[in-house]
Amino acid sequence: MARVVETVASEMGDALEVEIIYTKELDGALHYTDISKKIGRPAPVPSIFINGNLVFEQTPSAEELKKYLCKIEISKAN
Repeated sequence: MARVVETVASEMGDALEVEIIYTKELDGALHYTDISKKIGRPAPVPSIFINGNLVFEQTPSAEELKKYLCKIEISKAN
């Protein structure tokens, strides 16, 4: 999943900020606990959260991810 995100992020430049959480590290494990509490269940691994919301529980194609990002960018502009 990280490869898909990194591919799309490289195409979008500064318009996209990516944070990868490593649950084997203490900070990542704490962050995982926080987001799991927020969604009311264990967060799927891997997953993609956008603006704090769980968006993909499975690896999307790069095209699906770009389409979603364009959709939320358009709605943000309106």
